[in-house]
Order: sequence, then C-alpha cells, then structure tokens
Amino acid sequence: MKSDAYKGHLAMLGANILWGLMSPVSKAVLMAGPVSALSLTTFRMVGAAVVFWLASLFTKKEHVNHQGLAKLFFAALLGIVLNQGSFIFGVSLTSPINASIVTTTTPIITMIIAAFYLKEPVTGKKVIGIFVGAAGALLLILSSQSSNIWGDLLCLLAQFSFSFYFVLFKGLIGKYSPITLMKWMFTYASICTIPFSYNHIAGIDFLNLPSELYMGIIYVVLGGTFLPYLFIPIGQNLLRPTVACMYNYVQPIVASLIAVLWGMDTFGIMKGIAVALVFTGVYIVTQSKSRAQLEAL
Repeated sequence: MKSDAYKGHLAMLGANILWGLMSPVSKAVLMAGPVSALSLTTFRMVGAAVVFWLASLFTKKEHVNHQGLAKLFFAALLGIVLNQGSFIFGVSLTSPINASIVTTTTPIITMIIAAFYLKEPVTGKKVIGIFVGAAGALLLILSSQSSNIWGDLLCLLAQFSFSFYFVLFKGLIGKYSPITLMKWMFTYASICTIPFSYNHIAGIDFLNLPSELYMGIIYVVLGGTFLPYLFIPIGQNLLRPTVACMYNYVQPIVASLIAVLWGMDTFGIMKGIAVALVFTGVYIVTQSKSRAQLEAL
C-alpha cells in the first residue's frame, strides 16, 4: 500500500536526519576531553537499552523465543556493537563531515549483498540512482579541511556491518515490533561493551562535567539512538533494503549544514549541486522495480 510506503520513507528520512546531527554532536562531546570514544559508545548503548525497556512498559508485550533471542544477539553484534563502536571511534579520528560522507557507501554495499543474498535485481535505473546520489555526496569532500584515513576506514567498517545487518536480518525485523527488537539488541550490546569500558567510565568526574557535555550525551542517547532505531525497523520492514539505505545520503547534507551554522564551514554552489544530486539519486532508486514487480511483469 502507498500509505505504508510513505510511512517507510518518512521513518528513514527522520532517522537519517537525526543521524546526520550525530557526527558533529559526537565530535563536540569527544573534543571536550573527559569522555572517551569507548565511554560514549557505552553511554549510547546502555542509555538506549534503558529507554527502550521503559518504552516497552507502555506497549503490547511480545514473547521472543530462545531461537529469536539468539538471532537478536548476532543482530546486535552487527547492527549495534560493531556499527556504533566503529563509527564513534571513527568520528574521534576524522571530521564530522567525512564521517557522514562515508555513510553514503551503505547503499552500494547493501545493493551488492542484497543481490547475492536476497536475489534483488541490480537494474540499470538502480545503479544510476545510486551513483548519482553518491556523486552528490562525494562533492561534499571538497569542503572538508581535515581527514584521517584510519578514522574514515573505521566509519567504512561501520557501514559494512550495518549493511549486513540490514539484509541478513530483514525477516527477523519484520517479525517483532521495533521496541521489542531494540530493547533486546541494546541489552546484548551493553553486556558486550561494559566490561571493556568500565575503567574508562569509572575515571570520569561526573560532578564536574559541563552541562553542554551532558546535553550532548543526552542527544546521542535519545536523538541519535533511541528515535532513529525506533524508525529504522519501520523503514526496513516497509521498504526494500536498497531503497531504505538510499536515505543515508541525507546524513552528509545535515552534517554539512550544521557545520555551516556552527561557523565550522561555508555553503557554496558546489554544495547546492551536491544536495540536488543526492535527492535526485534517491528519487531514481525509489522508482526502480523490485524482484517481485519484475516477476509479475
């Protein structure tokens, strides 16, 4: 139904706008000094787990069997632990704009994985759309003044893990509600992370942290994690993987705009062209036919 498709598109757009803000906000928190990348990753996972469990108290209870819980553990490793951990460490080493630009590789990676695993057709229109959007996003590199290859590679690793999560666990994601999925996945992620970050967190002087730092951490937990991970399963369930991942192109646009508003950068003609190319690419891919549509024809 078209109404379901619209819900999926709105969910993915909202999630990626919030994630676009994540790069500059996370960078600001990490630059402040007291909070390490590992500590921020743990705050993000534990905070999200708590919020999702609280939210589950106000929703219909769903039973997850032992087999489902085992699958959710591996989904958490790919979609949260490896993805978020790599991304936060990557942001600590590179610029926010570079980190968000690297996220534009996700649709290409997802397209390849979906072609092999889900037998999704790689149509000419889909390929054109992906590379038009990628060309627009990559134009933003020209505005970046700082870069670290290891930071960029860590951000790229984050996109690989998320692409595999997107494709491999599509069936599991459609079986349960977003809140049920995320409360278990973030719980598993927290269990995996806390043992490695305990000493880092124990060394933080929480009483003397500035209020701006607390606000940044709260945004990372709620705006950069809780809401997007609530939206992502909706989009993932209602849209094809390649179409859903196209919205990653929104992230570098948002990150660049925030950098301009914060006086970190300027917005010129080239960035305007980049924005136009990104949304053109999104439109072209959304117009491509799925495997079911091609088989019907």
